[in-house]
Amino acid sequence: MKASILAITLMSLFTKDIAKESPDMPAGSWNNNQVIAHRGAWKKNKLPENSIASLNEAIRIGCYGSEFDVHMTLDSVLVVNHDADFQGLHISKVTYQELLTKKLSNGERIPTLESYLKAGITQKRTKLILEIKPSNVSQEWDMELTSRSVAMVKKLKAEAWVDYISFGYDILQKVLAINPKAKVAYLKGDVPLEKLKQDGFYGADYHFSVYQKGEWFLKAKELGLTINAWTVNEVTDMEWLLKSKIEFITTNEPEVLLELIREKKK
Repeated sequence: MKASILAITLMSLFTKDIAKESPDMPAGSWNNNQVIAHRGAWKKNKLPENSIASLNEAIRIGCYGSEFDVHMTLDSVLVVNHDADFQGLHISKVTYQELLTKKLSNGERIPTLESYLKAGITQKRTKLILEIKPSNVSQEWDMELTSRSVAMVKKLKAEAWVDYISFGYDILQKVLAINPKAKVAYLKGDVPLEKLKQDGFYGADYHFSVYQKGEWFLKAKELGLTINAWTVNEVTDMEWLLKSKIEFITTNEPEVLLELIREKKK
């Protein structure tokens, strides 16, 4: 009888351990800070922007989130890169195999969205801030890019990790049409908070200079929206935004911002 009880107890503990590590489990408690690493944490250690190495560094140093940009190749492969061009190749005009002829400075190939997300969901502390880049191809192209991006997030069961941002308002509306529970924030800075709220957006993600005029922070809290500011690299701007109790700050200097937050908590 005792042996049976012991076996059941051990089985229960073993099952709990498996559950903790299961990739199907929802993400856990996110890092408690306002820091979103812009294109990953790349600058301090001279890592390639938007690389898996810079994502891993953002995770290692404890950022709340790591931002990255997504484009689509001629043969409909989703890749992570900031610009529409990758080392002289226009992403929408070449195949994925053509992109593989180039390498990042650390030897990595250009990440696919799939490989990037797979790397990001191995942990449960840093959010993945997915920016869908509007193209100069067509609206149909942008909608296809959007649909495929949301589908890839769903395929990998990465919804809990991923928030969406874009300069394309229609792109974010498409995300919500596919997944009404998705968190989306608009980047361009030309839409009032009331409109964002009406359309089901999570918040505003505007250049920090936009917030220097008007009662953005107070109004956002009244509406239940979040405020993110990009791209904030100077300490004085960071201090002002933290004093304003902003939810998120996107920066190329995540280490500096993390240290500033730590100092303020002492």
